[in-house]
Amino acid sequence: MLALLAKRLTNCLILLLASTFLCYLISSAALDPRAYFEDRTPRPPAAVVDARLAEIGLDSGTPVTERFGHWAWRALHGDLGRALDGRPVDAEFGRRVGVTARLLIVGTVVGTVLGVLAGVWAAVRRGRLPDRALTLFSFAVLSVPPFVLGLLLQAGALTVNDAAGRTVIRYTGERTPGLEGGAAAQLRDAAVHLALPTVSVALGAVAAYSRYQRGATLDVLASDHLRTAQAKGLTPGRALLRHGLRTSLIPLTAFFSFGFLTLFTGAVFTEKIYGWHGMGSWFIESVQRGDVNAAMAVEVFSAALVLLAGLVADLLHGALDPRVRYA
Repeated sequence: MLALLAKRLTNCLILLLASTFLCYLISSAALDPRAYFEDRTPRPPAAVVDARLAEIGLDSGTPVTERFGHWAWRALHGDLGRALDGRPVDAEFGRRVGVTARLLIVGTVVGTVLGVLAGVWAAVRRGRLPDRALTLFSFAVLSVPPFVLGLLLQAGALTVNDAAGRTVIRYTGERTPGLEGGAAAQLRDAAVHLALPTVSVALGAVAAYSRYQRGATLDVLASDHLRTAQAKGLTPGRALLRHGLRTSLIPLTAFFSFGFLTLFTGAVFTEKIYGWHGMGSWFIESVQRGDVNAAMAVEVFSAALVLLAGLVADLLHGALDPRVRYA
């Protein structure tokens, strides 16, 4: 297991370096930080713009590989550079990463657990009403883009609030501005604001994971060892829990990293729709401004998250399948 972990960590570091370099190349080619200064009124002289860009490490006269080397060296020492407005990127990063982490962690845990349970439930009741209902739900959710799903949930929350005559469901913002009270009141308010965005993120995970888990569980239910367990007197449900569930989870671990990337992409739109000031909304704002340093912070964060999800998936695969541990 330690050898597997060391190998995967080495691969992750190499992939992170390669993806960071490619992201810097693409960001430098696609974004135009000069326009941020030149569009001001009155328009500053070209020499002033050049000096400002050189100060934040975005001088177009310097080769992009050299700029990347300077940026990477500073990043390794905890300095992500400065944004176009002069503020440190790492300070803004530290504030926004907690917002995104809160949404992603809760949404991923809720979506994964419910997706696995729903997939097993549908497989056990194959062809019956619960299976057909879950299939219809999954295809309906997967066919709707994340931002449309978020808007539909917002519209539903607004309808419920209008019908109740008061705010029952919070559908915008991270917290209530100017809320007074102790830690318990603050925590309760944060949880209320987190509910609807979490549902928006988790629904996609439930739909995707339930389909994969259903297929894997059906394969296990048709296996010889499970039929043997039932022949020895175990009920189908008990045989699945004791001898089949662990095996059926193995294929899902291979899908986990891809599914997590999809969740993160959905969270980008979810944050923007619900007025959350996290990494997703920051990335959209950075691209609109042409802020290379700020965009790079989000891109490296997302690359590291996907690689971390892949590493977790490999470790889960090793924990579920002893053959991987001793290979």
